[in-house]
Amino acid sequence: MENKHRALGLSDQQVMDMYYYMMLARRVDERMWLLNRSGKIPFVISCQGQEAAQVGAAFAFDRTKDFVCPYYRDMGVVAVFGMTAKDLLLSAFAKAEDPNSGGRQMPSHFGGKKYRILTGSSPVTTQVPHAVGMALAGRMEGKDLVVYTSFGEGSSNQGDFHEGANFAGVHKLPVIFFCENNKYAISVPLSKQVACESIADRAIGYGFPGVRVDGNDPLEVYRVMKEAVDRARDGLGPTLIEAETYRLVPHSSDDDDRSYRSREEVEEAKKKDPIPLFAQYLKEVGVLTEKKEREMVEKVMDEVNEATVYAEKAPYPSPESTLLHVYEEKQK
Repeated sequence: MENKHRALGLSDQQVMDMYYYMMLARRVDERMWLLNRSGKIPFVISCQGQEAAQVGAAFAFDRTKDFVCPYYRDMGVVAVFGMTAKDLLLSAFAKAEDPNSGGRQMPSHFGGKKYRILTGSSPVTTQVPHAVGMALAGRMEGKDLVVYTSFGEGSSNQGDFHEGANFAGVHKLPVIFFCENNKYAISVPLSKQVACESIADRAIGYGFPGVRVDGNDPLEVYRVMKEAVDRARDGLGPTLIEAETYRLVPHSSDDDDRSYRSREEVEEAKKKDPIPLFAQYLKEVGVLTEKKEREMVEKVMDEVNEATVYAEKAPYPSPESTLLHVYEEKQK
């Protein structure tokens, strides 16, 4: 079989790392569902089915100087940028050590200065104009940085997306718009959301390229994203990338997807689950062996188990800290 990753300039270790992050995101996500169903955490919004798109995209950025403005499903992206299973579970339990917000934000509102992740907000698509502003600030300060921002296809209908894309196009800013098209805006199918053939088609209206890519193939996503990042770094402006994916679970732990899509549709989509597909590729090119796969599974599960125990036992924020970061505090 053709060794696709080496043709892209990726080493065997890098694609094994990709597989690790995809596995980590999936296992943390699955653990969160179990914790939610057992009444231990309040809410889950899932990345299952979108890990390849997220990890492939994240690998195209320089984690020492670029920034990410992710949306709530981007567990794969934030894991690549440094968030651990422990970080993610501390957030799910809303504990004081939660690196996103100290237990103040909803789960999956990722953020952290040390990770170069701008904190998210509950209204969808607000991260897009923020990302554009960060790209403009980087340009004004003469910094060599590119900004990643992601959203679902439903978010591409929001004013925030259109205003951000228009401004970025006019000023040729180094920002990448990454649409993770998982076919449903909660319960609304794509056919009832947009009239155009693809979300990527919208880019031409703002004067920059739009690219559609198979979101189940992390290497294809990496290839397209790397080209976009290089283009942005060279001063040629933004790109809109649409990764075609599928959400394998309900919109959130509060959603019953049986009311708007058939079980047959979901089962058919599972045949294209990106994790086993990527494992198959790695085995065919001789990078992943059965032994290495077992070791990887054990390593990831050990991390998830240790993180779960730690996060569950960790203290909650103290009641006295409720008003911190709300009002200006006088220095003592």
